[in-house]
Amino acid sequence: MNAILSGLFGLVIGSFLNVCVYRLPRDLSVVRPRSFCPGCGKGIAWFDNIPVLSFLFLRGRCRGCQTHIPLRYPLVEVITGAAFFAAVRIYGATPRAATVCVFAAILVELSFSDLETRILPDEFTLGGAAVGLVFAWFVPVSSAPGLPSLTEALLAAVVASGALWLVGKLYRLIRRKEGLGGGDVRMVAMMGAFLGIEGVLLALILGSVLGAVIGLAYILLTSKDAGAYELPFGTFLGLGALAVALFGQPVLHWYATFGI
Repeated sequence: MNAILSGLFGLVIGSFLNVCVYRLPRDLSVVRPRSFCPGCGKGIAWFDNIPVLSFLFLRGRCRGCQTHIPLRYPLVEVITGAAFFAAVRIYGATPRAATVCVFAAILVELSFSDLETRILPDEFTLGGAAVGLVFAWFVPVSSAPGLPSLTEALLAAVVASGALWLVGKLYRLIRRKEGLGGGDVRMVAMMGAFLGIEGVLLALILGSVLGAVIGLAYILLTSKDAGAYELPFGTFLGLGALAVALFGQPVLHWYATFGI
């Protein structure tokens, strides 16, 4: 029952994340005005703003102007709800589950924002890193709670983001063009604050592999110029980090036990 209630709450949080995905890259307030249709500008009534259900009832169109509602809206809500459900199902009604839920919400916003606009808002990267460090004090990353956990989270944030920044610098020196944005570096710092050094490294590996495989497949299928295509790396980092947050503990435990 706790997992189901958490999933329903996640749907509501996902609805708010949709507001952030649309408004933050456009420097709009996420508080005012209330939800409106980007097509006709009219405010959306509460009964047309119910997560997932309103999209289905309206058949994916605005009630006023009949403009298509992007599929991103129900996807964000469903993924957030599913992540909240999984977190409580896996970790129970515990502080760790709450930490994973907050982390998942941040990752969903950043993943879809990068996919749609190639922008990773500082409110969720830098702000998320600060939130992750606060959580690290109370919910241990891997070491004892309190100062040891906070130190590990801070070290992971600095080391992982610094390593990615260095890779981006080397790429620019060799290829004479940008390979990584500052938003990606800040996002990795946020991931390190939540996951610790082992978790963020695993998330980086997963995200890089997903980005390489899916990005290459997309370029081949759409015949895009590989040299000019801007990969939404933050999206794949988000997928990798979410997988680690929900399912990475067994992998990390196995590596710590049997890894060489």
